[in-house]
Amino acid sequence: MIDLAKVMEEVKPLVVKVGDMQKDTLGKQGLKMHSKSTCIDIVTEVDKRSEEIIIDFITKHYPEHDILAEESGLSGGAADYRWVVDPLDGTTNFAQGLPIFSVSVALEYKGETVLGVVYTPVVGQLFTAIRGQGAYLNGKKLHVSEKTDLIESVLATGFPYDKASHAANNLVYFNALIVKTRAIRRFGSAAYDLACTATGTFDGYWEMNLSPWDVAAGILLVEEAGGKVVHFRQDRKISIIAGNEVMVKKIHDEILQLGS
Repeated sequence: MIDLAKVMEEVKPLVVKVGDMQKDTLGKQGLKMHSKSTCIDIVTEVDKRSEEIIIDFITKHYPEHDILAEESGLSGGAADYRWVVDPLDGTTNFAQGLPIFSVSVALEYKGETVLGVVYTPVVGQLFTAIRGQGAYLNGKKLHVSEKTDLIESVLATGFPYDKASHAANNLVYFNALIVKTRAIRRFGSAAYDLACTATGTFDGYWEMNLSPWDVAAGILLVEEAGGKVVHFRQDRKISIIAGNEVMVKKIHDEILQLGS
């Protein structure tokens, strides 16, 4: 296996460079954008430029590695190493001028995520994890929340882009859990939601119909912070619950009772 510590020291300034470029662009007029899967699923010129910078770095330093990126898809397909890239997670927030969005970069080895970085540029939070070495926020080691009672918990979630057309749109789960918890927050960036779950800022998180680039780095952060991530349905792409083991089970039990 390659030296992951060395890779991390190369990736950190890369994501900071990309994120700071996004921060400098936030709120500027005339931003070019267009829709993707639905009219509310958008991509901006900054998403594309961010992805180009990251891919240029990977192809220059690790040309033998595969890359799975949100905007350009999969390149390669036979390598042991694969980079999973979300260049700007929270595009809707960014396009609206809201300062909650993130850059997410993960590295897999034979299908297992071994390195993850999530950077939220406006907030100035750099989350990092190497498998077996813990998760960190700006160099400080992380641990998930220790809360075990739903009524005392603050959870995070999100809604799929096809929420208007697909019955499994999370509204049933949200409506049931909102009255059994202290609060539920919806930040609009799955990578950041998972990172905040790793810090214990959120006591738990669930969402469905996600893609690998949304969660690859964030799942590793949660696991390396002592948490657990489980998949709770197979018909809506990647659908996960994250938190400490007890909280994950309680959220899972609530969702199972509701069915689809």
